[in-house]
Amino acid sequence: MKELIYSRNAVYEVLRAKRRQIFSIEIAEGVQDKGRIEDILKLAATQEQKIKVSRVPRPKLDKVHQNHQGVVAEVDKYPYSDVIEILEHAKGEQPFVLLLDSLQDPQNFGTLIRTAEALGVHGIVIPLARAVDVTPAVVNASSGASEHMLIAQSNLSQAIDALKENDIWVVGLDQAGAELEANSRHLKGALGLVVGSEGEGLHDLVRKKCDIVLKLPMKGKIESLNAAVAGSVALYLAYLNRK
Repeated sequence: MKELIYSRNAVYEVLRAKRRQIFSIEIAEGVQDKGRIEDILKLAATQEQKIKVSRVPRPKLDKVHQNHQGVVAEVDKYPYSDVIEILEHAKGEQPFVLLLDSLQDPQNFGTLIRTAEALGVHGIVIPLARAVDVTPAVVNASSGASEHMLIAQSNLSQAIDALKENDIWVVGLDQAGAELEANSRHLKGALGLVVGSEGEGLHDLVRKKCDIVLKLPMKGKIESLNAAVAGSVALYLAYLNRK
């Protein structure tokens, strides 16, 4: 099954990662061959399998997405991983895994993928159902970081069990938890961080499976941060503590 990836960074990272088959690339007429477009053309020309690149009227790309930035690539579906591959990817390092409990918004998902990739997270686990998949919108929101990240679809309860069997401490992030301290011992070492959905937070079964549930300290008048912001802050705290 094929899908259309749009925007310059997303298409560039798909090419660079070499994890998907790329069937064709369309560039809007009038777009100059410089910057990221030049990078895309160079990579397309040097791929093992020659990629067809066409110049097309901009309205054709407008039908794909309004923010296509002058380029669209036809590719095969996102190659999902599994929990075992994520743990193997750690390669002797203390595993660092992000689990997302029924996240629904593509922008939030993309933001968390981008943060996780930047901080060296070894992989992300998402539920099999009732959650956003790695769609073209998510690839775009992550600026293509999704193409370099191992993402597994799994039963979250079973995934948490698998992490625990590998001596990985599982921390849930939820407003019902204890307040997280900056130098928290719970964010050191082998870690699985679980971020809840935008509205419901962590589901009861997932919360019970966590070794501990923590929340970010809040000083202002709003009650909480959205899932992407809260998850990104917690990932950064974990990254600093693990160092």
